[in-house]
Amino acid sequence: MSPDGGWRSYSAAYSLLRPEHRDRTFVILATSHYGEPETFGLTRKSFLTPLGQSASDLRLVDWLAARGGDAIVMEDYCHSFEHTVELQLVFLQHALGPDVRILPILCGPFAHSILAGGQPEDDDRVKRFLDALGELRDREGDRLFWILGVDMAHMGARYGDEFAAVAGEGLMTEVAARDEARMDRIAASDASGFWDLVSPNRDDLKWCGSAPFYSFLKAAPQSKGELLRYEQWNIDQGSVVSFAGMAFRKA
Repeated sequence: MSPDGGWRSYSAAYSLLRPEHRDRTFVILATSHYGEPETFGLTRKSFLTPLGQSASDLRLVDWLAARGGDAIVMEDYCHSFEHTVELQLVFLQHALGPDVRILPILCGPFAHSILAGGQPEDDDRVKRFLDALGELRDREGDRLFWILGVDMAHMGARYGDEFAAVAGEGLMTEVAARDEARMDRIAASDASGFWDLVSPNRDDLKWCGSAPFYSFLKAAPQSKGELLRYEQWNIDQGSVVSFAGMAFRKA
C-alpha cells in the first residue's frame, strides 16, 4: 500500500463516500503483516493521525471479542506499527473528518489452508470468528460501512521471485489476468470460487490481502462488487505490487 503508487485506486473508491456516511462505524478488515496465522487482531485504543484522532467503537470491539472465540487476539502491539488500518483511516478522515468511528480488524494469513488445502473455516477457530462477524453484520446492518485495507499480488525480486517484474509488461500481463479472475469471484461474492483460485501452488501470486477479502465475502455474502480501478506499481525497479479500488453494494 502506498499513497504514491495507488492514488488513482484510492481516489476511485473514496470518492464514493458521502456526508451521510459519517455516522456509521467503519469496519476496516486489513492485512496483518505481523500477527499470527489464523488470528484476528482487535484493539480498544484510538488511532491518531496528522488529521486528528478516531476512536475504536468499543461496543462492537467488546461484542466481537466476546463472541469471536479463540482466534481473536487483542493486538495493541501489532496495531501500533501496522500500516494497513492507518492508511485507510487517513483517507477516511480526509473525506469525513477525524471523528469517524472504526472497528479495526487485522486479519492474519490463512496459512493452514494455503499449506494443507481445504477452506479457511475448516479451522474451528476461524469458523467461529467468521460466524460472529456475519452475525455482527446481521445485527448492525446499515450502521456499518465495510472497508478492506489490502494489497493483491507481490511479484519480483523483492518477494523471492527469480525475475525482475515490470508493471504491465511481460509476466505481469499474466499476473493481471489472474488478478482479474480473482477479482471477478470477489465481485460475484463467491468466497469458495475465490479461494479455489488463491490456494493452488501456495498462492504463488502472494496476495497478502486474501484473508481480509475472504473474511468479508463470508461475512457479507449477498454483496455485489464492482471493479473501479486496477493498477500495478513498481515498488522498486524489479518488483511489483498490484491493487485495486472496488465498491460493494447489497445485491
